[in-house]
Amino acid sequence: MAMNSPASGRGLRAFAKRAHIESRLESMTRNADWAGWRSFAISVLALGCALLLALYSSVAAEDGRTWAAALSALSALAVSGWVAFTVVPALARRTPLRWLAYRMDYRVTREGVVYLAGIFIVALAALNTGNNLLFMTLACLLAGILVSGIISQMVLSGIELRLDLPDHIFAGQPVLALAELVNHKQMLPSFSLRLVGARPQRSLRKGQPPSFDASKDTKSQREARRAREILTAPVYFPYLPAQQKIQQAVELVFPHRGIYRQDSIGLQTRFPFGFLEKTRHVESRMEAVVYPSVAPSEEFYEILPLVTGELESFVRGRGHDLYSIRDYQTSDSARHVDWKASARTGSLQVREFAREDERRVLLVLDPAIPAEGKSREAREAIFERGVALCASLAWHFYEINSVLAFRSGAFETPMAPAGEIIYEILRHLASAAPEDSDRSVIGALVDVPQTFKIILTAQPRGTIHTSLWSTSYIAFLD
Repeated sequence: MAMNSPASGRGLRAFAKRAHIESRLESMTRNADWAGWRSFAISVLALGCALLLALYSSVAAEDGRTWAAALSALSALAVSGWVAFTVVPALARRTPLRWLAYRMDYRVTREGVVYLAGIFIVALAALNTGNNLLFMTLACLLAGILVSGIISQMVLSGIELRLDLPDHIFAGQPVLALAELVNHKQMLPSFSLRLVGARPQRSLRKGQPPSFDASKDTKSQREARRAREILTAPVYFPYLPAQQKIQQAVELVFPHRGIYRQDSIGLQTRFPFGFLEKTRHVESRMEAVVYPSVAPSEEFYEILPLVTGELESFVRGRGHDLYSIRDYQTSDSARHVDWKASARTGSLQVREFAREDERRVLLVLDPAIPAEGKSREAREAIFERGVALCASLAWHFYEINSVLAFRSGAFETPMAPAGEIIYEILRHLASAAPEDSDRSVIGALVDVPQTFKIILTAQPRGTIHTSLWSTSYIAFLD
């Protein structure tokens, strides 16, 4: 059996490294802008010739050759003008200047404050003493700030960012999103990047309706908007090579149902020295629809046996084909008693019929919450309880493959297998809101006598039509 020697291992690593370098060079050669490099070389040669002509003009002027000095000076100006009006615009059009349009936010860190304080002290000492060494030290310190700004700008430029969310998100359940960064720079990598979701103050005002008053934008309103943001914790990327992309899974938890939006995503870095935190903001139209939690609650477990019993009683024997004759039970209707079979056997017998279809359920959430004697918070709490219970019931019928329809306010779905409309129902429940008490949908349910209805309402008991009690299960939310 052959053994791999250390020499062969080093040879394989060297071969892989050489292949990687060759592939990088091939990629750079293929993507290089040769026309732009040619224009750049021509401009350098032309400006070099203009410099030589200018030097010759100076020498000719010292020797008293006026005409030669003037002619060479004019030639130098002509060459420089030709480069300025022909080559420079062509190079400018080929130069990517998208980084000039980046919206940047700057924040001085604690280390930066200490560094600036040191610069101030050195500047005072240099001015008071006139010591050249202190002036050189001050120049180096100021150059450090300049270098830090240039490098951080290069780190943040040429980066494309994206955050992908799953299709279905439930409140209170952790989900995995995918954060991706792509480095489009040809040669330069990026270091120490953080993907953040905090929006800058000016972007909060941007895109607001004309009625929006920035002076009335209170702290509680800003906190409410931040609570509805998608990305609330930063995602760290230590290293992003040139011409490559990197992905990282992010766990997100949305505490409440509703529509979450991310108006701006920030790419942040403190590289290289940590004196300044620079954030590049990218406008985003990201939106996440968070469904209500479908986890069974205590209230759901309390009403589920009652709902199941009412449904069984309603569905049993709704066909017309005789299925069997059995002994009478207390839950059976008297109209199904077979008197001939009862007389023959001496005990009550009932007829069972074959069902014509599967269970058909109409789930109704009444969004009308009476306002009498209730505060706004109390009405919202009642409605949230109804939404949670409605979502759990809809998910239950989806799991048992029932035929389901849903109605709430002006929203209505057709009768269909629950698997086809469940996410449409949950999407409506994600953004549903309570309405006025005079907009109740219960009155329209009287015209649907052939379907078993589960009604979740906060209306008083005396307002429910009597015909609904025999074909419905009514859960009072209040």
